[in-house]
Amino acid sequence: MAEIIGRFAPTPSGRLHLGNIACAMLCWLSARRQGGRALLRIEDVDKPRCPRALADRCLKDLDRLGFDWDGATVFQSERDDVYRGALDRLTRSGLTYPCFCTRAKLHSEAAPNLGDTQYVYSGACRRLSAEEISRLSAIRAPAVRLRVPDEEIAFTDGLYGPVRENLARECGDFVLRRSDGLFGYQLASVVDDALSGVTEVVRGADILTATPRQIFLQRCLGFATPVYWHIPLLTDAAGRRLAKRDGDADMDTLLMRHSAGEILGALAFAYGILPEYVPASLPELLSLFSWEKVRKKTGAAVRLPEGFREARMI
Repeated sequence: MAEIIGRFAPTPSGRLHLGNIACAMLCWLSARRQGGRALLRIEDVDKPRCPRALADRCLKDLDRLGFDWDGATVFQSERDDVYRGALDRLTRSGLTYPCFCTRAKLHSEAAPNLGDTQYVYSGACRRLSAEEISRLSAIRAPAVRLRVPDEEIAFTDGLYGPVRENLARECGDFVLRRSDGLFGYQLASVVDDALSGVTEVVRGADILTATPRQIFLQRCLGFATPVYWHIPLLTDAAGRRLAKRDGDADMDTLLMRHSAGEILGALAFAYGILPEYVPASLPELLSLFSWEKVRKKTGAAVRLPEGFREARMI
């Protein structure tokens, strides 16, 4: 059997919170339990939102919690040439096209039931002539979109089971490179997973719907598809989802109130690895880990224990 290679890939647009640490823990435990490797990748491809100082704090936070990683840490901000090469391959195959739609136009197409920033792209720029592209390029730099088929992409998630999405109807042609020249999350993530040899991806259930798009992109580039485990999102004891934007405590605040073992123990209890809330280290959790324990939490609220006070930033 091929070696299991997992990866934790945080976006350093803010400090890590407990939901991030839960993902790192399950990624690390899964790979190491199977005798494989756990990689660390910093998804700072959006350079204005992800300064290196925050990436460095992320590395320190993980170190303070006892994580160790196999191989060198990959920084997406240093890999533009790699993404450019993949984009060129797709363009030569006729799978991309320039898009000149403004942010205002895209927001006007957002479906009310999907939120302000979610929409199914109309394909307005899909059939522009060479003359139109030339004229519009003189006015503004275009984004680059991937042409998606009117077909269903299906996969089986390790926790949530069968997942299906019709790309044309549920997302439309999606962006690979933004108009400001920054590469998109989908392209960078797919390319880095493939070039790192990643065989399993552990991440939050909030990214579940992005996976069919990434599988299609993998097919376009001739990459293998890893196994996916989308973990239930973590809430506090009252059932509120944890998120950076809501001011949930960062590691500095948490480690002032809890030891690393208390933090890992709380997360391990929340996801069913421990039967009760006790402090634990990663090596101690390794022999106890199984996906079957986590699977029992799927579809239910994954809450921190009552005895663990999750601090909030003031």
